[in-house]
Amino acid sequence: MSDTLLIWLIGLAVLALALVPSVRRRLRLAKRAVRAQEQAETYGLGEPVSLHPVIDLSKCAGCGACVRACPEGDVLALVGGQAVVVQPARCVGHGLCERSCPTEAISLVFGTARRGVELPRIKGDYETNVPGLYIVGELGGMGLVRNAFEQGRQGVEGLARKAQAEGPPADGRLDLLIVGGGPAGLSAGANAKRLGLRALVLEKEAEAGGAVRSYPRRKLVLTRPFEIPGYGKLSFKEVEKEALMATWKDLVDRVGIEVRGHSLVTGIQPEEGGFVVRTADGVEHRSRRVVLAIGRRGVPRKLGVKGEDTGNVYYGLLEPQHFAGRRALVVGGGDSAVEAAMMLADQPGTTVRLSYRKHALARVKEANLQRFEAAVAAGRVEPHWGTNPAEILPDAVVLRDEAGAETTVPTDDVFVFIGGELPTAFLQSIGVALDTHFGTPRQAA
Repeated sequence: MSDTLLIWLIGLAVLALALVPSVRRRLRLAKRAVRAQEQAETYGLGEPVSLHPVIDLSKCAGCGACVRACPEGDVLALVGGQAVVVQPARCVGHGLCERSCPTEAISLVFGTARRGVELPRIKGDYETNVPGLYIVGELGGMGLVRNAFEQGRQGVEGLARKAQAEGPPADGRLDLLIVGGGPAGLSAGANAKRLGLRALVLEKEAEAGGAVRSYPRRKLVLTRPFEIPGYGKLSFKEVEKEALMATWKDLVDRVGIEVRGHSLVTGIQPEEGGFVVRTADGVEHRSRRVVLAIGRRGVPRKLGVKGEDTGNVYYGLLEPQHFAGRRALVVGGGDSAVEAAMMLADQPGTTVRLSYRKHALARVKEANLQRFEAAVAAGRVEPHWGTNPAEILPDAVVLRDEAGAETTVPTDDVFVFIGGELPTAFLQSIGVALDTHFGTPRQAA
């Protein structure tokens, strides 16, 4: 054998060995894609809820960076050498896939061609069609703590430039009034303080905290590290509810954000020089500008059935131990419903049933799905698929299936987790326009 041939064979062998990890990785990704597609079909994860990725296959290089970047499981997969959205219902709008793509083949959109998403009309600087009124956070379609803080910062920085050009209000009104003390509202308050604006945060609960305050004890809230101006970096990627609430309190105290609790806003009216904001206790606040950071689900969606107004119907679960030894029915099929069912099932002597209108859970995190299936297999939770409550009785609930057949299940307490209502009437009373988005890119929202 010639030296040239030997060198060529050695080089070929080295190349083959170098390719082995790549081949193995692609085989793993291919198996993962098949599993994800099967799961999407089984659990109805193919229909996006709101914000989700869309891939331009003419730009996709099939590198898999988006698949590896997604923290929500198998939203994306590599199929045939290119990225495909297989479980869009799991997407919560992190945007990590979009930022990780080296060829800019991914964009995040609201709604689909078949299913629209209604959102307030917001400009690039977060101002609505009502001059001086801004919307940041989940109400504008963007969830997650980090996103809320970023929008609060960007929105306040933009309006601060206008405020500084105008000078302080001549009539002594506030520069900025912020409605809502969740992450977006706290970010707006912190940045207003940093930029020298006279601002006040109105929060309907006793203290700031937002939707996290209504989560069950010790529920983990997933987020990403980010910087809070004037406070420092929040470096946790997941945190227990109690620790996060303590962080919000520390932020308010250290930065000096003025938060007024027990202030449910009932009306916002434009007037000369800005707005008058009224609260349920009859107090009026006047401000040059207003930021709405109230979220999309301030009002829980109700079942609309006979008996729902009784005292044994709940729309949240704060203290599951109080229901030990009781007969509980959870209504819903999302993460909140599953987590509530699991916490109730952990209580000694509690009987737990779950009623869901579909025949399998949809849009739940992989970890929740696995825990729920294990609980069902162990007899700790009894699912009633394809049913809806038809009537709530003092000690039972009547469930009705698609065919109209009814089953009565003994029940002491009913927990309803079927989402919340967009505050449409409230927004329309202010004059905010609403648009239905059918596949609209996030930047245009």
